Amino acid sequence: MAAAAAGGDGEAAVMRAEVAALRLRVQELERENQRLGKIASRCTCGSSKDDSAASSPVVSESLSSSKQEPQKNVKSHCRGCQVGVVSHCPKQLIALKIMYFGQRFYGFASEAHTEPTVESEIFKALERAKLLVGSRKESCYSRCGRTDKGVSATGQVISLFLRSNIKDAKLDVLDNKSEIDYVKVLNRILPHDIRVIGWCPVAGDFLARSNYDELWAITIKGSAFLWHQVRCMVAVLFLIGQGLESPCIVDSLLDITKTPRKPQYKMASEIPLILRSCLFDEVNFMCSSEASQALIEHLKDEYHQYMLQAAIFCEALSCLCSPEPDPFEPRHKKRNHIPLMSRQTEPSYEERIAKVKTKSAGSV
Repeated sequence: MAAAAAGGDGEAAVMRAEVAALRLRVQELERENQRLGKIASRCTCGSSKDDSAASSPVVSESLSSSKQEPQKNVKSHCRGCQVGVVSHCPKQLIALKIMYFGQRFYGFASEAHTEPTVESEIFKALERAKLLVGSRKESCYSRCGRTDKGVSATGQVISLFLRSNIKDAKLDVLDNKSEIDYVKVLNRILPHDIRVIGWCPVAGDFLARSNYDELWAITIKGSAFLWHQVRCMVAVLFLIGQGLESPCIVDSLLDITKTPRKPQYKMASEIPLILRSCLFDEVNFMCSSEASQALIEHLKDEYHQYMLQAAIFCEALSCLCSPEPDPFEPRHKKRNHIPLMSRQTEPSYEERIAKVKTKSAGSV
């Protein structure tokens, strides 16, 4: 009897422990339910009535199960949600050709405190048509140029990732077919003084902005630099890139026993050379957010001005036709490239030191 009583007490203790654990679990799920309810109330992907109705089954299911998948689905659905942006749909990079009459616009590009702009109207239409698949940065948005207040255009071009398929989507502004007619869709929504006059799928590396000359960057990091070192390095790399020198020329120039004197050649231009940063241990430079924002705005303004100037020169070049060569005029021959290892050389390090010492002794 004593053994049976002891066994009964043990089972009761186990049951009490299980009940206590379940109560804790219910409390945890109730807190999670409240947290998800707050997230759902802040979600802007639809009306609040629809949101609460749609979220209730998911939240209720979480109370009856210890699995976390439904909760994760709610979080991913509501976090960063934006009207007219559908990030999970098939997409493609699209170039749009835009015509607009700019009398009432503050230029093409969106700027703070200047509305309306052509760009802002285009993005409003894209959002309403539910064609966007992310933010401007995420959609790889680019434009071929900017226009000032009141300026019109008949062939502005922008590019960005847009939805490529509307299957199973209930969009009242789209036709019931799988391929999207971007011209037809957007011109239904855009104001009368902005028209899309063409679209084209483009390659993933396409950029709408004017890239008449591509710029490449070389980052060089070191503890110290010699006089003209970077410009000399870049000059040799340019010769290799043009096919005028073999890549093995680098090893030959660095071998001071084989090449004790530097061959004479023109250094790369100093204009694009930038001292980017200097690093020090335990030195943290400070700048207030207000001062930093002011500097950012200043540099943006400078950048935009130079981009406008570049676009003007690019347009001027495109308007000029290359003159036809005169068959009776003698052609100028290209100067033949002289290999670096065959050129005249500059004094070696030892010779330069000896010259300095001689000059110093003479002056004494």
